[in-house]
Amino acid sequence: MKKKHRVIFLDRDGVINRYPGRKNYVTSLKKFNILKGAREAIALLTRHGFRLFVVSNQAGVAKGLYTKKELARMTRYMLGELRKAGGRIRRVLYCLHRSEERCACRKPRTTLLKKATARIVVDKKGSYFIGDSLIDVRTGRAFGCKTVLVFTGREKAENASGWEVQPDFVARDLLAAAKNIVAERYDRA
Repeated sequence: MKKKHRVIFLDRDGVINRYPGRKNYVTSLKKFNILKGAREAIALLTRHGFRLFVVSNQAGVAKGLYTKKELARMTRYMLGELRKAGGRIRRVLYCLHRSEERCACRKPRTTLLKKATARIVVDKKGSYFIGDSLIDVRTGRAFGCKTVLVFTGREKAENASGWEVQPDFVARDLLAAAKNIVAERYDRA
């Protein structure tokens, strides 16, 4: 029997780097600001044996707000910074389509998660999707893993009564989520 791997899926904007605000995009390396604690969080999860993948909708490419080349520059920078801190991201997968294109890869569909983990057997009970939006929660749920909603991006704790889907757990930021995951202790949503 093949070994099962614990996986962490991470959204990018609002989880790893600063959320640009509703209907805004991180369009250049100059605007790409890694959040405090994100480097440490990813290094911690890496040390504890998780396989980490970034899965993000980046419709700004299809909208002509930035190029694939600029997106690649931001990705190289992000991966380099995380690696310097001791973190390892196995793959970064982006959906570059607009929502109205109804593509197969845009979250909350799970196509990119399946693609990321195609060569491994995932321990879904020991795996998580960490994101800043309810779309991320729906994506993780559809894949069958636990979900952690962080409050460094789109969603805020004070909006919880209006959420149409509830995360399994919540955390102040990625570092708090990582610490809770490795210590096996959580704040209930």
